[in-house]
Formats: sequence, C-alpha cells, structure tokens
Amino acid sequence: MSSATPEETPAAAPAAEAGLGLRERKKLRTRQAIRAAARRLIDARGYDATTIEQIAAAAEVSPSTVFRYFRNKEQIVLRDEDYAFTGAELLRARPADEPPLVALRAAVSAMVRASYEEFNAEYRWRMELVRQVPALRAQMHEGQDKAVEVLTAALTERAGHGKDRLELRVVVGALLGGLHQVVLEWGDHDQKGDLPEMFDRALTVLEEGLTPHTPHTTPG
Repeated sequence: MSSATPEETPAAAPAAEAGLGLRERKKLRTRQAIRAAARRLIDARGYDATTIEQIAAAAEVSPSTVFRYFRNKEQIVLRDEDYAFTGAELLRARPADEPPLVALRAAVSAMVRASYEEFNAEYRWRMELVRQVPALRAQMHEGQDKAVEVLTAALTERAGHGKDRLELRVVVGALLGGLHQVVLEWGDHDQKGDLPEMFDRALTVLEEGLTPHTPHTTPG
C-alpha cells in the first residue's frame, strides 16, 4: 500500500497549487516532500527512531530547511494547517441569531467532517500515532489551547458583550476536549466506526448539558 497522503498524490497536487505563484508552489512542494519522507521513515523505523536529520536526507534538503518549515518533528506529523482559524471563519459565517453552542457545533462539525473525508487515510495514520506517542499528544494539546483562544475570541466577537467570556471559553474547551476523547476511543477500538458520526454524538452530549446563558443584570 502506498504511504503517500492525499495532499502528496499527483491528482491532489494541482488542486493544492491552484492560484499559487512560483515561489509558493516551490514552498508547498518542499513541505510535501518533507512530510512524505517523514511518513516513509516513520512507517519503516517507528516514530522515536526517526530523526530530523534522516528526514532531511530522505527529502534531499538540509536539516535547517526542515526547521524552516516545521518547528519540530511533531509538527511534521500533525499537519500545520491552522484549523482553529478555519473554524473561526466558519463560526462567523453562521446565522447571527444562533445560540453560541449551536453555532460552534455546526462550525466545528463541518470542519471535522471535511478534514476527515478529504484526508481519511492520512487522518487515520496521524491519529494512531497521536494515540501511541506522548510527544504528539502533548503537541496536540498545545494546538488545542490555541484553538480555544481563537474560537473563544470568535464567539465573543459574534455574541457581543451580552455573553460571559468565561462561560464561552469553558464551552469551547469542553467541546474540543470531548472531540479529543472521541479520537482516543476510536483508536482504542482499532479505528472502527464512523468517526464524524461519533463526533456528532459527542457534540450532542455537550449541547444538551452545556448551554451558556446571558448573565443576569441588576436593574439600574
């Protein structure tokens, strides 16, 4: 079975490069080459035994080039597209009269489903590594902290000052934490089952029990 991810296949390359200038296309191809090399080595040697130097040699670039594109080895595996900002844009596009949790659920659900369906095989590979490798789990938690900040800011901006920022932050954190637990459960059962449907079930649980309210105000 080929280890190439969808973003590295010939069919996917033109779509990924559409609208990019020559410089941006070269950068994208370098990133793809580094990722493809990393996956080949990790599949063959294991995550811990694979070094940045080995990845650089396999991708025919220097270690300094690898570090120019990726902060560390964990970031090579955990695709660097900033899903938090994508989720924030989807959130801002939701109807203005939707309750915060309803809008957040719709935005995150759309983002997760699109990611999973577009990069199914790669997503499964990454999530299995996350389940196995503590360093990857730590990196993912760091990314979740950033996502909480970005999505809370988008919710606060969308809701205005009538909603308590702390409550919104708690809701966002609970939602992302719940999704992380779904991924772990999915991995514990050999990645069987419809992951987007499992996400939706988790979001339903959270929506039924976590509804932020407008703080009471004292009449003037």
